[in-house]
Amino acid sequence: MAKCELCGNDYDKAFTIIQSGKNHIFDSFECAIQVLAPTCAHCRCRIIGHGLEDNGVFYCCAHCAKSAGVASFRDRVA
Repeated sequence: MAKCELCGNDYDKAFTIIQSGKNHIFDSFECAIQVLAPTCAHCRCRIIGHGLEDNGVFYCCAHCAKSAGVASFRDRVA
């Protein structure tokens, strides 16, 4: 069995994610998100979707980017 790098659970259904050439072992997507997902620079939530990036800074949405002074992103409008 493999041990989760975040919580240490030794689990028979653990999985490996390779990010930037480094192997990470987790027992759940929840643990993987806590370790690998970027954090929004404005509201500090974990970004589990596409998110937005400006000069290496990540935001979860256009609202957060705008609140942080990045004017170039727009929310989708119908």
